[in-house]
Amino acid sequence: MGSLFRSEEICLAQLFLQSASAYSCISELGERGLLEFRDLNPKVSPFQRRFVGEVRRCEEMEKTFTFLQQELRGAGRVAEPCPESPRAPAAREALRVQEQSEQLAQELREVTRNRASLRGRLRDLRQYLHVLREGQRFTSLPAPLGSPPRPRALSDREPIVDPSLHQHLERKINFVAGVIHPWRVTAFERLLWRACRGYLVASFVEMPEPMDDLATGESITWVIFLISYWGEQIGQKIRKISDCFHCQVYPYPESEASRTDTITGLHGQIQDLSVVLEETEQYLAQVLDKVALVLPTWRVQVQKMKAIYLILNQCSFDVTEKCLIAEVWCPVQDLTQVQDALRQGSYQSGSSVECFVQRVPTSESPPTLIRTNKFTAGFQSIVDAYGVASYQEVNPAPYAIITFPFIFAIMFGDVGHGLLMFLFALWMVLYEDSPRLRQGTNEIWLMFFEGRYLILLMGAFSIYTGFIYNECFSKATAIFPSAWSVATMANHSSWSSDYLATHPSLTLDPNVTGVFRGPYPFGIDPIWSLATNHLNFLNSFKMKMSVVLGIVHMSFGVVLGVFNHLHFKQRHRLVLEFLPEMIFLLALFGYLVFLIFYKWIKFSAADSQVAPSILIHFIDMFLFTSNAENLPLYLGQVPVQMVLVVLALASVPILLLGTPLYQWCRQRALRTVRLGAPVATGEQEPLLEGQEAGNSVNTTKEDMENGRHSPDTKHLDFAEIFMHQAIHTIEYCLGCVSNTASYLRLWALSLAHAQLSEVLWTMVMRNGFVGLSYVGGVVLVPVFAVFAVLTVAILLVMEGLSAFLHALRLHWVEFQNKFYVGAGYKLCPFAFAPDTWE
Repeated sequence: MGSLFRSEEICLAQLFLQSASAYSCISELGERGLLEFRDLNPKVSPFQRRFVGEVRRCEEMEKTFTFLQQELRGAGRVAEPCPESPRAPAAREALRVQEQSEQLAQELREVTRNRASLRGRLRDLRQYLHVLREGQRFTSLPAPLGSPPRPRALSDREPIVDPSLHQHLERKINFVAGVIHPWRVTAFERLLWRACRGYLVASFVEMPEPMDDLATGESITWVIFLISYWGEQIGQKIRKISDCFHCQVYPYPESEASRTDTITGLHGQIQDLSVVLEETEQYLAQVLDKVALVLPTWRVQVQKMKAIYLILNQCSFDVTEKCLIAEVWCPVQDLTQVQDALRQGSYQSGSSVECFVQRVPTSESPPTLIRTNKFTAGFQSIVDAYGVASYQEVNPAPYAIITFPFIFAIMFGDVGHGLLMFLFALWMVLYEDSPRLRQGTNEIWLMFFEGRYLILLMGAFSIYTGFIYNECFSKATAIFPSAWSVATMANHSSWSSDYLATHPSLTLDPNVTGVFRGPYPFGIDPIWSLATNHLNFLNSFKMKMSVVLGIVHMSFGVVLGVFNHLHFKQRHRLVLEFLPEMIFLLALFGYLVFLIFYKWIKFSAADSQVAPSILIHFIDMFLFTSNAENLPLYLGQVPVQMVLVVLALASVPILLLGTPLYQWCRQRALRTVRLGAPVATGEQEPLLEGQEAGNSVNTTKEDMENGRHSPDTKHLDFAEIFMHQAIHTIEYCLGCVSNTASYLRLWALSLAHAQLSEVLWTMVMRNGFVGLSYVGGVVLVPVFAVFAVLTVAILLVMEGLSAFLHALRLHWVEFQNKFYVGAGYKLCPFAFAPDTWE
């Protein structure tokens, strides 16, 4: 039975699919996402597989969809995601989708081509119209209204095309008119004058309105040029230069009447083209509406269709080629759902032969499947980042739900900071269904959002430890009356005014009757925030607390290894590994926890001056000596400590040699039984039979005959077992020392967080209150803003990240390595992924 505490039971199974219903069955299985398929054709090229033609057809349709998507984006439209997930299409439906998509693509190509042609033609006509209008300003000069025609003298203002002037010209005046890009005007004009030696008159003027460049699509204010010249050779040079500068040259009529008629004709053509272009745009919009409506559904269907054929390419055909055989990893509890999916797929395809599933015994290690929900997914991802659990190994995630936030809170204990973190995570939890939060593009934000429940518990536990430390933004709160009585101390003392004037700091003496009236109801007494030895008290308290919690945490990790030994039926490890590990850990460091609690209980404030040092006793314990200056905690302490050290040392060789010797003796006994057992004629060796029965269909005979049963192999296996056990023993014994010291980071980071919070309050808010007194309260607004920003940036973000990383390290190294191997791999069931169209 699979659960969060241990991965589910996974079996190897074979699917027998009829060729006619294989597509429908795989489609049904993909909708449910139950099985991980194995490739039964690992040596076959992807281009030589059975359904490579169908895969290519899907890829061709995807190319068509890409073109349609680009056309939608070019029109400024966005295809909405498919609201419902359609099922994979049948073969006939797929042909219809392919035909309709190609038809739409062809229509879009034709309409887009026609629109581009019409736009280009309309642009040319408008440019030609502007060229003629601007050219009239240079080639004609209208007479004043009401003046009779009369001969005039030649002047600079005389039009150069006046017929009366032709008699003065030896050659006919010709014109070249057109438009040019504004960046090329200067070079174009310079080259004209150099090439034509001044036998021309060039005029340049900007176009009244900008127009689009068909090549780049940008809006450009083109420049109109009108060049008058004499001689045909000069005209050829001008035209060649215009072609080199990619100028658009238009014919320029010589007479004013012809130009007027041309302008009138251009107006009519522009109106007609505008009407045709508007109708083309409307038809294009209709086609795009149709594409936007059907494209999301089509692309999901084709993605599913392609995924199905890729899975079918991993199957193998039987001898008759009428049945496909697939090999899958399947959760045992989902076998009935798999059979139901196969039955449903056979019914949908109309096949009379029903497909079925059959379990196959195997000696391979199955993949790991641990089902999670939105609450446990964040904690499971922390464990999986260290390593995926081996098959049916104890899963540390359910225990990390409590231990991880608590260890974090020990380093981050503050009511105010924990409340801010809790409210931030609570906001994410309450609005977790909002698409804006789920579909963010910032990776850091998505990381916070995925761990919202983890942050919620971290904030809640920080509030709890903040009440224990009695700290809220570094200030103590008097929730309950203090258990210390200063008045009693003053009444029983001989303090005078002179004594108080010369002693600004006074020490409370708990030995005076009535000063200490019992322990504080919850947490640390707020009177300690006023004491001069406040830091010394917290130093001792948090250091001992870190050691105690660390040893309890490691012991719990060793105990969890028992469940692995019992589940995998390795009961010898209970005696040869678990028992020596617990003796070594408890005889040394468990005894240290005992000394801490014993000293707290035995010695009170009255005899605290003569209390011995636990650290010196612990060092003398390893040296088998006693210190006369450091009094014993109890009678017979030295012999007890010597016995504990001997027990710890004696457990090391058992831990080192116990498991290898047991494995060696067991293999030797099995070899003796195997050699002495009679083998019947025609029967195979039992081990070979087991292997043959446990191999999958794609295991070859050579794979079973590769020398796995030789004595050298067994010797190598024993050597590997011994080396592995030696590494484990050294790592565990040395790790007990280093890991215990590693938990002191709880003490260090907790003090650092408290002191940094106090420094921030003193340097900002306290100076604001003291410096401003009761005048200028408005200035407190920016002071508080600075305090709030620094609190969030330094104490919440930086200190929170630091405490998170240290808590992660304590779980990965100090806790999980006591029982967790993490050498597995995840079960990746075949399921249709959501629409990932880009």
